[in-house]
Amino acid sequence: MGICQSVTMAARGLGLFLVSTGLALSGFLGSLNTYNRPPPRPTIVNHLENLKPGSPQQVHISVVGEDKMRISWITETSTQATVQYGTSPGKYEFSADGTTSSYSYLTYDSGEIHDTVIGPLKPNSVYYYRCGIDSTREFSFKTPPAQFPVKFAVVGDLGQTGWTQSTLQHIAESNYDMLLLPGDLSYADLNQPLWDSFGRLVEPLASQRPWMVTQGNHEIEKIPLIHNEPFTAYNARWRMPFEQSGSGSNLFYSFNVAGVHVIMLGSYTDFDPKSAQFKWLEADLRKIDRNKTPWTVVLIHAPWYNSNTAHQGEKESIDMKASMEGLLYRARVDVVFAGHVHAYERFTRVYNGKTDNCGPVHITIGDGGNREGLASKYIDPKPDISIFREASFGHGQFEVVNATHALWTWHRNDDDSVVSSDSVWFKKPSISDPACKVKT
Repeated sequence: MGICQSVTMAARGLGLFLVSTGLALSGFLGSLNTYNRPPPRPTIVNHLENLKPGSPQQVHISVVGEDKMRISWITETSTQATVQYGTSPGKYEFSADGTTSSYSYLTYDSGEIHDTVIGPLKPNSVYYYRCGIDSTREFSFKTPPAQFPVKFAVVGDLGQTGWTQSTLQHIAESNYDMLLLPGDLSYADLNQPLWDSFGRLVEPLASQRPWMVTQGNHEIEKIPLIHNEPFTAYNARWRMPFEQSGSGSNLFYSFNVAGVHVIMLGSYTDFDPKSAQFKWLEADLRKIDRNKTPWTVVLIHAPWYNSNTAHQGEKESIDMKASMEGLLYRARVDVVFAGHVHAYERFTRVYNGKTDNCGPVHITIGDGGNREGLASKYIDPKPDISIFREASFGHGQFEVVNATHALWTWHRNDDDSVVSSDSVWFKKPSISDPACKVKT
């Protein structure tokens, strides 16, 4: 089944296939929760419109190192994985060739997935590009700055609903340099054409600024005895620069941008002290040059701190925190962003369940607009370490102004209008507290 075929037919065929095997999907898509969610907005299916079979679609970009960019796109037919680019519209002084792949999932066959790395590129500059040698579609992107200030848009559990559209509209108006997404992208949940729909939905933004993502539970898509390989679609469609940071997996990696070291961790791959991810994280934290990147930011999917009634007691939160929190604390990580819980919550600096001036700020930002709705019930009374919490859709903006100060703002989607609801300045604690110097 190709990417242009009906989403409805794909869903019906997949449903009949799974029913005939006697499998219960709920066991593979996450445990059932008892909390009530407000009515969500329906899923939006983005179909192809007036595009030729060889035309690029689902275009998105991601940084590779500090002066290169990966351009990813999909075509319905075989085309050359060539990107032509330059600094003026319609004038392409440079060209680069990449690779093409595809994947199959049950009865679904993906389109041609192209990945091409271009560069070296100048920082804080606009480039114009086209994907494929015969395409008439021109895109443009701006590279991140090489030094402070730098502005991140942060949003988790995005999905593809009316609320997603509202969130994306607000992000587009924010003049951000890079988007960070802590898991749960498309909410395809086995229905592969919804990955294509999601790619078309986010293309207007994801083709203009680098989108750096990590995986969530909705990306697993593993079906025992039928499709044993997890993250098939995610790894094929959203390739991140893991090799450049010494990682052996697309599920965890790191990169530097404008004075910030960003670490993407995998909540749904092994994280115990003997695991590849744990050992990689240890080595990565040791290699951070604080003179070059004084800020360190970590993204996970399942939050380690959470006072919402949703997703309590999950091993991806409890066991991963027990395994890795000490590493982040000793490395003096500044902020940990998480998703999974469909609400917003900001904690104070915390370590081992208690306020600690040397610990990171934990922020749950799983309120991008997913189809499951909001997690509206919180534990009462509110824990002292929880500073602000609200069940509303929205996104965050993290602007690192210099080596010592950063501004965090959470923007609520209030009747489709963006409303700044939580704002706080973060100051590096090591400035005033010698005990918060990095422990080696």
